[in-house]
Amino acid sequence: MSEAFLKNPLGLFDVKGKTAVITGASGAFGSLAAKILAGAGANVVLAASKKDELDKVAAECKSLGTKAEIIALRPSSEENCDKIVKAAVNKFGSLDILVVASGLNKVAKIVDQPAADFLDVMDANVTQSWLMARSAGKQMLAQGKGGKVILTSSARGLLGHPAGYSAYCASKSAVDGITKALGCEWGETGITVNALGPTVFRSPLTAWMYEDTERAQTVRKGFLARVPKGRLGEPEDLAGPLLFLASKASDFYTGHILYADGGYTAG
Repeated sequence: MSEAFLKNPLGLFDVKGKTAVITGASGAFGSLAAKILAGAGANVVLAASKKDELDKVAAECKSLGTKAEIIALRPSSEENCDKIVKAAVNKFGSLDILVVASGLNKVAKIVDQPAADFLDVMDANVTQSWLMARSAGKQMLAQGKGGKVILTSSARGLLGHPAGYSAYCASKSAVDGITKALGCEWGETGITVNALGPTVFRSPLTAWMYEDTERAQTVRKGFLARVPKGRLGEPEDLAGPLLFLASKASDFYTGHILYADGGYTAG
């Protein structure tokens, strides 16, 4: 173990000056990931379909003292994914970190769900993750200095759910498979591929679960019975796991799903 490491072990988590692409950057997790990385000093390239929403996230990132670029595209095609990567390289000279936070869920019992909805969920969560990882991987391999690919998993890739999640569960299991396969495929290249699996965390989409209404209390009680930590997640609970996966600290950690879930998947 080097003396330099012992004098500054926190340097393992340093992402200052790195370039990070975040897809789904206007969504709850994507915008959070963008702000966490921006606050840690990374330059961020924000991708999503709605420019006005991206502008708001970019402004928040810039207020944290970093540089931000937006590109109003979803990773819905090879061409779009290549354009997103090119935007990062043109603006900042390289691509070091990819966070695929874009995704979709359409909830319905299987007998009621149109096949088209199932295919939409699989496309958004699986195909687009594969396409974005592919485009980013080409750039990282060409650079020859490694990189960090972070996909978005879920407890639903490991566990079932009774409320019409057959499409979503299938998609997240597939994301886990991509994570493991690419972790093996790129093992000796310096590119790590991992997935972050959050549990319920406070966001505009989940705010109702944190309220004191009768419905929220009932749902929360049932959910927390499975969570050893005994509480719902907060945005800051994702900061450490994300920085770990995005930094040198995770150089020997690849092909894994890191559940930031208060122990939910351990039960």
